[in-house]
Order: sequence, then structure tokens, then C-alpha cells
Amino acid sequence: MAKWFQSGRRRDICVLLAGAEDGSLTGQRLKTRLEDRYDTRIDPQSFYGALEAMEDAGFLEHSVEGIADTYALTDAGERRLREQFEWMAEHLD
Repeated sequence: MAKWFQSGRRRDICVLLAGAEDGSLTGQRLKTRLEDRYDTRIDPQSFYGALEAMEDAGFLEHSVEGIADTYALTDAGERRLREQFEWMAEHLD
């Protein structure tokens, strides 16, 4: 498993992106949904640093729509997420 996925936050970012209606979310919407899930504020520098690291590793793609940064899973990111899901399902049965 790639080191990037050892973080629960990174895993949860992938889950939120995979479940997004059109497969992508703005950075702010993604951050808000994660904060709602954790019931706490996330430091923006830490959050966007995680997104950048995941993009650098080839698991997220980033685009700009107007003034908003938008993120989506790449095929590699979706594969890793599905591998994680299968691993979790094996251990929860």
C-alpha cells in the first residue's frame, strides 16, 4: 500500500470524491464535508498539503473552475481506494 494512504484523512478525501455526484468537488466543499464528518476544524495548510501530495503521487487531479480549485480521483486513486475497501471488507467479515 502506498504511503499516502496510511492517513485516514487521505482515505476519507478519496471516499468523498468517489461519492461525489459528478466525481469531483471543490477544495472548499471537500474540506467542509470532511470537517462535518470529523466535527472539527481542519487546518487549511495541512488539508491542502494533503491534496497536493496526493496530486503529486498521481492519485488526484486538480483543475480550476472560475475561482475554485476542483479535485477528482484519477484512475490510480480509484484503484487504491477500491483496494482499501476490499481489504477492509475482508477484515470486517
